[in-house]
Amino acid sequence: MFVRFALNADLHFSRELPPEAVEAVAKTVQEANTTLFRRGVPAEATEEQIGKITRWSADGSVVSLKIESGPYTRAHDALFRFRRSIVRAMGRHRLGLRDIRITAFRVLLPDELPDAAIPKVPFITTVHRLPGAVELELDCSASDLENRVPDRIVRLIEEKKEALSYGGKVEHWELVFESGAKPRVYSGNPTEEMLARGWIRHGASRGQWIYAPQAVQLFRALEKIVIDEIVTPLGFSEMIFPKLVPWEVWMRSGHAKGVYPEIYYVCTPKTRDPAYWEEIADYFKVTGKVPVEQIRERLDGPIGGMCYAQCPPFWPFVQGETLANDSLPVLVFDRSGTSHRYESGGIHGIERVDEFHRIEILWLGTAEQTIETADRLHEAYVRVFEDLLDLEWRSAKVTPWFMAQEGMVGGSGSAEVGTRDYEAYLPYSDSWLEFQNVSVNGNKYPKGFNVKIQSGADCWSGCSGIGLERWTAAFLAQKGFDLSKWPEAVARLVGEPKEVFRFL
Repeated sequence: MFVRFALNADLHFSRELPPEAVEAVAKTVQEANTTLFRRGVPAEATEEQIGKITRWSADGSVVSLKIESGPYTRAHDALFRFRRSIVRAMGRHRLGLRDIRITAFRVLLPDELPDAAIPKVPFITTVHRLPGAVELELDCSASDLENRVPDRIVRLIEEKKEALSYGGKVEHWELVFESGAKPRVYSGNPTEEMLARGWIRHGASRGQWIYAPQAVQLFRALEKIVIDEIVTPLGFSEMIFPKLVPWEVWMRSGHAKGVYPEIYYVCTPKTRDPAYWEEIADYFKVTGKVPVEQIRERLDGPIGGMCYAQCPPFWPFVQGETLANDSLPVLVFDRSGTSHRYESGGIHGIERVDEFHRIEILWLGTAEQTIETADRLHEAYVRVFEDLLDLEWRSAKVTPWFMAQEGMVGGSGSAEVGTRDYEAYLPYSDSWLEFQNVSVNGNKYPKGFNVKIQSGADCWSGCSGIGLERWTAAFLAQKGFDLSKWPEAVARLVGEPKEVFRFL
């Protein structure tokens, strides 16, 4: 079985159709069914798989159609092919097409879909469950059909169904390397001890920490290791990426498909006129409270959100451009600000927070250059984790869901589009923390932002986010707070922790 579409549409013309125009409609319908709707259809397609006008009538100035189809020349595509033909035919009779009104649209999906696979979008008005199938009734305008809303709904249902199946599998995580156990010198919870030592304090916002000089010393030591041992030797140049991301960027990057539960939204004032806001200010001066509901009424937007994944706001820099062959691969990184993520799974320690600090490494070039850069990064991370940080760690090949659903996974070994995760062992919880990754994203971002290469080769990209909180959590969980037991390279860079604050 295959997906089927059926629609009813009324075509409204400028005046009542004379008999000769009705005859022209009949002829146009016949030509559409025998010739027009078959263009581009595989020769092996059956009659019921191809779009067809199964019923039509003319009443006054209205031509009513019923079009049914399988996967080829889908009913809505057939409608607009027919529109072009009927406009020409009626033009000879001095009749103009004024409007197309969709009176019914149905999609039959040959599958017993789970409820979770059917999206809650306003276009779906009714869901009928049939033996071995689901029929959807859609409320769509002609412009919705031209925007391919039915096709997008069908594709979304397929993605949701596959996601439900994929979520229960483990094949997307494949162990690549494990360092083996390292000597245990500490078993405490590093966040709790950092709190006790006064290295950190909770910020005023959810999932936010204030880092005292002692913690920042370690942050900066780890950052210097990243710059000196990874970024600089591999030839990456520093940039500054925006930290406020508008919808246009997330639409192109693909994050608009599902980022909503985890972003911090950004709104703008409707006006900067002080008089417009005087009531708000006066209320606070009198009550000492901020009138949030009244403020909400005075906002526009949201226009987007705070930085969620650090690399998307880079892409407008190269959007619509063609990269010269001799500039490739492009190797850049950003360490200019915080990222923000409303952690739906809950916050925990310094390793799972809403506001975090990250060095984002990004590269783009040909497929071969992108894969080669990822391999060089893997080698650099191995050297740092083994020789400088002396961590107990492992790595695994991971297929992120967004890549699987977009058909971006293929090949084997380092040539595979996907992500390499690095995990550090946490002795205090006998668990593993994902603290680093390297992703080869294929042409996902270049395609979304229309970036090309002079040679005509496909443009690929990769990214690698280095979260300072997670590196710190992994390091302290294994090495503790006694500097004499730290790897010499880290201890030397950190120096003696500086105690600046003494509270009475």
